[in-house]
Amino acid sequence: MNAKLPYQNELIIKNKNMKQFFGAFFGSCLGILVTGVVVAIIVVASITSLFSDAIKMNAKEAYKPKENSVLRIDLNGDIKERGVKNPFGDLDLGPFMPKPSVGLNDIIDGLKKAKTDNNIKGIYLEISNPIAGFATLEEVRNALLDFKTSGKFIYAYSEVYSQKAYYLATTANKLYLNPQGGMEIKGLSSQIMFFKKMLEKLDMEVQIFRHGKFKSAIEPFMLDKMSDANRTQVETYLGSLWGHMTYGIAKNRNITTKDINNMADHLSIRSPEDAVKYKLVDELKYEDEVFSAIRSNIKIAEKDKINFVSLNDYSEDSKSDAKLTKDRIAVIYAVGEIESGDGDDDKIGSTRIAKAIREARLDENVKAIVFRVNSPGGSALASDVIWRETVLAQKAKPFIVSMGDVAASGGYYISCAADRIFAQPNTITGSIGVFGMLPNAQKALSEKLGITIDTVNTNKHSDVGTILRGVTSDEFEYIQQSVEHIYDVFITKVATGRKTTKSAIDSIGQGRVWSGLDAVKINLVDELGGINDAIAYAAKKAKLTNYKLTTLPKQKDPLQELLGNSKDEMESRAMKTNLGETYLYVKQVKNVLQLKGVQARLPYEMIIE
Repeated sequence: MNAKLPYQNELIIKNKNMKQFFGAFFGSCLGILVTGVVVAIIVVASITSLFSDAIKMNAKEAYKPKENSVLRIDLNGDIKERGVKNPFGDLDLGPFMPKPSVGLNDIIDGLKKAKTDNNIKGIYLEISNPIAGFATLEEVRNALLDFKTSGKFIYAYSEVYSQKAYYLATTANKLYLNPQGGMEIKGLSSQIMFFKKMLEKLDMEVQIFRHGKFKSAIEPFMLDKMSDANRTQVETYLGSLWGHMTYGIAKNRNITTKDINNMADHLSIRSPEDAVKYKLVDELKYEDEVFSAIRSNIKIAEKDKINFVSLNDYSEDSKSDAKLTKDRIAVIYAVGEIESGDGDDDKIGSTRIAKAIREARLDENVKAIVFRVNSPGGSALASDVIWRETVLAQKAKPFIVSMGDVAASGGYYISCAADRIFAQPNTITGSIGVFGMLPNAQKALSEKLGITIDTVNTNKHSDVGTILRGVTSDEFEYIQQSVEHIYDVFITKVATGRKTTKSAIDSIGQGRVWSGLDAVKINLVDELGGINDAIAYAAKKAKLTNYKLTTLPKQKDPLQELLGNSKDEMESRAMKTNLGETYLYVKQVKNVLQLKGVQARLPYEMIIE
């Protein structure tokens, strides 16, 4: 018999509660301890970094690569506009280590310096699948081609070449592929996912307000395939991108664009041997054999070690050699979607960017401004806040825009007041149009979840804008008029900036997307070129021969980056890990359904492969 006396039950409960208490207590203590250790490591790393940076700054003047060195460039990751220096480079923080990123600025600066550095004999290019847009690739490719004019060699090697990787690799004097590797020549494709039928099954309605027959950001929510207008624009800019890419490949590999298109249409490259047969690569070699070829080129023995210099180390010493001068050209980076507020290094916050432009305008030492725009657009209001500062800056000093991969819709809005606009042939631009979306979840809540809504208003339209009911005809007209007004403001400002008429801009606007090559023909862009071309033009306009560059806005502190990952950043990272390639489609739905106010942004995520 196991019956317990009342006080024994009470004792057991108390003991159980005590165990739970002490378990929670010690668990909390352990959590605090672990957190404390992590924070301590980071603080020590920061202090160490400060001393390390100070030492490096003092030692940097004496730094030089060894004689007979080879610059080793690894382009198998994310190429951002600006690289972020890792303050924890000398410490191993395991999973807490910030992700390294190669900046386009680092690549261009490094190649420019290496071109005239007698200690650098050539480049070893490792490239498989760079994560970058087509205009970024163009900037890198042009910098590599410029390096080659020095007479120094470029050897490229990969186990597998994606099309983007191969486009860069064709700059090489010798192009090698692993004997068991592969490459693809298949052409470009753009796919759009449509959600109309899914929304119908969920009894969800999306109410659309737009101006522009090409403004297709909302098409996935109202159609089940591309409209004729959208298909026309996609075919046009995709054809322009592919045409430019095949021209570059053909020129460097001494074949024709017709040859490349035949290979793509027949999927001719089915083995490494095919790549040699069709003159896409020079030889099939393993990496050690490529190293032997490099040794032979720089005339060292097979047993000797090659003096490789990494791009990250080299770019630390690749800053301007301008003589001591107060004169500056400010390069202001506007990267990401446009929103109100501060934003960050990957989002354009109107407050932060407007402040940076204002700071450059009011600085007497800044003689010209280059505004680097890489944005698909976003909030129309936030775009206008930035536009105002660009107008004031343009009146005060030379104001030049350099477009990156994308400078469309709101990205074009903040660019149009410039004295001159530079873009790459494969920049995506235009998309001059606006739209608004308002989900109506009333039927979905009622039919699917059994939730009904009851409302009390002080006035007839107090709850206009809610997702809990549809808009009335009067309310639809009210919102649509706002969209029409913003579109009229948009084309008026573009017409003023481009010194043309509203009707001319409207004829090429309507939300249509253009490649940089076509944008020059229709006066949306002045000249084809990269950021260095824009800087050179700004210097000429400001009559500068000796100047230094200053970059704005200041980048986010790496320590803040490590400790301050936002909920959105963590959520995005988790979605990328779990969803793979479908992440962009989920992100598209999430972003559109969270839109606030009238938008001036690209039609959809540009997924071009």
